[in-house]
Amino acid sequence: MTTAGPPDYAALLAFRTALRRFNRWSEGQAAAVGLTHAQHQLLLAIKGHDDPLGPTIGDVADYLLLRHHSAVELVNRAQAAGLVLRAKDGADGRVVRLHLTSSAEQRLRDLTQLHVDELSQLEPLLRDLIDGAPRDGQALPLSTDDQRPRRNRSRQPSDLSGGGGEGRDAGRGDG
Repeated sequence: MTTAGPPDYAALLAFRTALRRFNRWSEGQAAAVGLTHAQHQLLLAIKGHDDPLGPTIGDVADYLLLRHHSAVELVNRAQAAGLVLRAKDGADGRVVRLHLTSSAEQRLRDLTQLHVDELSQLEPLLRDLIDGAPRDGQALPLSTDDQRPRRNRSRQPSDLSGGGGEGRDAGRGDG
């Protein structure tokens, strides 16, 4: 897909900044209901999976862009926290399916409407970026309650997302 004219770097920057602010806001909302950001993403991956039997750990790893072993550890922690249940697949006992507990269902329900409402604020910015509409210097649509990242010298410079760990999954915050 090509667009006419030069790229609108300012609009793209505004959109990427809004995405980062949304992500920071989302982390705070998850924490407010007692979840890590990664746990929230896990719950969403399980609930949003299109197979009524539930996703496998491999499915979850694909959704969350994690290596299989990292997804296993995230699921282990979520299960220990009373958020996730494992069940053997009825047709193939080697396959394990994931399901949400009632506690996880309620927390996800609480978070989902908040997220849909907040995401609707990104729509005009995305539409402007796609349509190439001129920017009028308006403020970014998401609240900015001093959401600038704080510098932590103990982290590696490549760990921009604020999580710990090593390897490909470093910084994913699967806490």
